[in-house]
Amino acid sequence: MPSCPMHEEPLPDDTVLLSRMGDLRQQLFRELGKVIVGQGEMLELVLVCLLCRGHCLLEGVPGLAKTLTISTLARVLGLVFSRVQFTPDLMPSDILGTDVLEEDKKTGERQFRFISGPIFANLVLADEINRTPPKTQAALLEAMQERQVSAGGEIRPLPRPFFVLATQNPIEQEGTYPLPEAQLDRFMFNVILGYPSREDEFMILKQGASGHRPELAPLPDAARDLLTMQKLVERVPVADPVIEYASDLVRATRPGAGTAPAFVKEYVAWGAGPRAGLALLLGAKGRAALAGRPAASVDDVKALAVPVLRHRLVLNFKADADNVRKDELIVRLASEIRR
Repeated sequence: MPSCPMHEEPLPDDTVLLSRMGDLRQQLFRELGKVIVGQGEMLELVLVCLLCRGHCLLEGVPGLAKTLTISTLARVLGLVFSRVQFTPDLMPSDILGTDVLEEDKKTGERQFRFISGPIFANLVLADEINRTPPKTQAALLEAMQERQVSAGGEIRPLPRPFFVLATQNPIEQEGTYPLPEAQLDRFMFNVILGYPSREDEFMILKQGASGHRPELAPLPDAARDLLTMQKLVERVPVADPVIEYASDLVRATRPGAGTAPAFVKEYVAWGAGPRAGLALLLGAKGRAALAGRPAASVDDVKALAVPVLRHRLVLNFKADADNVRKDELIVRLASEIRR
């Protein structure tokens, strides 16, 4: 997770960039809205995650536009997109790439040449990541963390920007390999998609029945601007009270901590680690910048508490017996932490 540099005040040039960030957000949502109906919260979280150089784990039943969202985002931003369908027989080399032996027909000389895998893209959709064995999962997650691939004795950096959106189907669990908690922790956000509203579903069906394919207008210089905005997010200031709130929130998720509320000690087996606090603060900076605001606030941290913490908490058997949901527990915890 990138560090969170602090400044007392935004730099003068950053004020101009923040204004451009607001314009960029409006343009992105306008173009994405031509194809994606509803799902505003999911789009917001994906954009924040992208600005923060994080990665996102998306859960939802089939047909909720997960693939369409990331491919459309790549088209609008002018980035290279790749999709990997994870299956039980997928090998690490199928994702990362492999060395092949080639022979020069003129000289007869043989040499190895590296063929890049689909990981060498700007936006990578890892579809149904829990359907592939741990060895392949680990290879992907290592590339996500290090942003480079080691193959054939060489280190090959991945493109910039680099963003992985992994999906899981919450319904079918047979023949799957659930990600361990330590690997789930590598994802900045865990976003859960629900069914669309009646009005949104009507529009989805109407667009599909009409056969109309809207024309997207790629944003000029969007890829270059995105890298600039990612650096801007790192410079967004965070006041000490905001840091204290994020720290207190994360520490309160640990049942062994003296500050943990009674309901946390009753229902939580394992709480979140320090990486959760970094994700909260960095995400708050990204959320503030995306809205054109010069500093992150406690409200930004609270707004991201659920997607940051839901995959970092492990509930106990009593929570299952009492039908306690992670999201409800996190919302209650965030509201009870003193600002």
